[in-house]
Amino acid sequence: MKVFGFLKDVTGANRVTTARRNLINSGSPENQYRDHIREVADEVHPKVTHVVVTKVEEVSPTAKRYTFEATDGDKLPPFEAGQYVSLDLNIDGIETTRPYSISSAPFQARTGEHPFFQITVRNGKPDSGYAANWIYANVKEGDTFTAHLAYGEFFYEPLRDSRHVVALAGGSGITPFYAMAQEIEHGTLDMDLTILYGSVSTKDIILEQQLNAIQSDRVKFVNVISGEEDYEGEKGFLTRDLIRKYSSEDTTYFVCGPLPMYHFVKGELDALNVPARRIRMEVFGAPRDVTAAEGYPKDFEPKTFRLTVLRGQQSDVIDADSREPITVALERAGIRNHTRCRSGACGYCRIRLVEGDVFVPEEGDGRRTADKQFGYVHACSTWLLSDATVRIPIL
Repeated sequence: MKVFGFLKDVTGANRVTTARRNLINSGSPENQYRDHIREVADEVHPKVTHVVVTKVEEVSPTAKRYTFEATDGDKLPPFEAGQYVSLDLNIDGIETTRPYSISSAPFQARTGEHPFFQITVRNGKPDSGYAANWIYANVKEGDTFTAHLAYGEFFYEPLRDSRHVVALAGGSGITPFYAMAQEIEHGTLDMDLTILYGSVSTKDIILEQQLNAIQSDRVKFVNVISGEEDYEGEKGFLTRDLIRKYSSEDTTYFVCGPLPMYHFVKGELDALNVPARRIRMEVFGAPRDVTAAEGYPKDFEPKTFRLTVLRGQQSDVIDADSREPITVALERAGIRNHTRCRSGACGYCRIRLVEGDVFVPEEGDGRRTADKQFGYVHACSTWLLSDATVRIPIL
């Protein structure tokens, strides 16, 4: 070690401090630090994505397909074929959200000059499909929305699922399978897909032309018609015999459709002794008539209860119809509470039941064991049986 002398060595710290100060002063006043991991996380999992409708097209006499592109400098996050998007909606002054399966393929959201995603919405009956009917009647090109994507676990996983997948679909439940079919055709999803699509009439088969156009050795599309005796193809329902006909020795079954179809198909798969690990069921909304759900109290008369809502120090008392989930009561009262799946699965609308009696259908109960023990419920799949008090997050 070189020794410069007592005074130089003692004053060396001052020289270092001066040099450091000069270096700091010569730098930019702007913060140059970038957290690359945070940037990637924000791109893959943004809180919201601002989107605009760029195209609306009919894909059946009662269904329309909506194309969305990112706006305001946002980017579309990646997703898996079979996942869903949750759209923020304002319907007649009521702020609500609705989940829709993404019917386009993941590669279409990350390639091309104008990356996009699509949803396909079916017009419901007059007394049902509140949000779907509104979208079908009102949404047009140029309309903007905030979207939350992607969510859900209804996608193919090669470490878990068989190479051959039989998709059992009904109604709008065809949409996630169309996404899978396109991804297979593109060569970015390695699986064999057979779609059995149950419909009442050939007049309202959603995305029929599009699915027929991409049939191949790896994608097969089979219509099953229950309401036309003279139909030349497969007729009736998605029965065990029909399912067996299109299955291989090693098959995973994906099921998506209305709740009555779930119950029927589950019974048919059980009759075929299909193990639970080979059945994947997409959640498709809360039951429209909760009084028909298994376990609902017999002879319980519909009532309007008083629901006390606690948010921090604030307390509000609102009316809540026993025939509607707590989420709907909160939305009608203008009280915000995050929702995504609206089926009891994801837990975004998780709240604490302070007091009162409620009903949670077993098949829509996605709570953790600890939540059940400590009184937490998912507001989108919980119905009041008495006056109650809940505590919700402050948003």
